[in-house]
Amino acid sequence: MNPILLDFPHEFETERLLIRMPKPGDGKAVYHALTASLNELKPWLPFAHGEQSEQKTEINIREAHIKFLQREDLRFLVFHKDTGQFVCSSGLHRINWDVPKFEIGYWTDTRFTGKGYTTEAVVGITNFAFTELKAQRVEIRCDPNNIKSRAIAKKLNFVLEGTLRKDTPSADGSTLCDTCIYAKITP
Repeated sequence: MNPILLDFPHEFETERLLIRMPKPGDGKAVYHALTASLNELKPWLPFAHGEQSEQKTEINIREAHIKFLQREDLRFLVFHKDTGQFVCSSGLHRINWDVPKFEIGYWTDTRFTGKGYTTEAVVGITNFAFTELKAQRVEIRCDPNNIKSRAIAKKLNFVLEGTLRKDTPSADGSTLCDTCIYAKITP
């Protein structure tokens, strides 16, 4: 079946969070979170090294909206249910619908780190992948030195299946880095 024909919710809630697909107009909130968090994101994410602007972020959000509807990439924006504040960006990436399998990626507004929001979002998105999308496999991939990402994978009982050596360029492109692969599969 062509994945564009798949019907599933475009938003869902956890205890404290509203998790939904990106929509036009979300760029402003994401841009402000991104600029507040650049120092924390630069070691891990290549896009944090590029030139940032509210307009570029809005374009990126609109492209993510289209990719979501086309089922090519399922980015989710995470908002605090009570305040409506943007908390983090996450999603299901590197999709293989034939399995189906997904990779969860995430970054959090520095002003909201340390409160368990990212962990809560990853739990929600993982459950969404298994229940709504009938995932057989969900992965978290991260640099071995990214202690915070590794802690989330371990806390949520993702299994470390291995480490790919010199697998990917570093975020700044200066060297090659290893990649840890954590996964959950259907029982």
